[in-house]
This record gives sequence, C-alpha cells and structure tokens, in this order.
Amino acid sequence: MILLIALLALGAWALIATIVELRRDGYRHVPTDWSRVADHDALDRAEAGHTYR
Repeated sequence: MILLIALLALGAWALIATIVELRRDGYRHVPTDWSRVADHDALDRAEAGHTYR
C-alpha cells in the first residue's frame, strides 16, 4: 500500500512539475513590436501565378 501511495505521489509531482515547466519555458507567442518592422507590404514581393492571402 505504501508503494502505491508513493507511486501516486510521484506521478502527481511529475504532472505538476511538467505543467509548471511548460508555463515558464518561454516558448509562446510573442506580440510583434511594430515599431521595429520595416514599412513594406507583404504583396511587394509576390510572384506572378501564386495566391497570397
């Protein structure tokens, strides 16, 4: 019984640690800083025959 409780506690700790690390790993959408983007249109370099959305 103690072994089962220890395994459940270890599993719960692993799940919580995984969630915490995924929240703070820094790999997420970062908003674009439009003041650093050059003034150009995406269609300026469009090739003929291709459809761009």
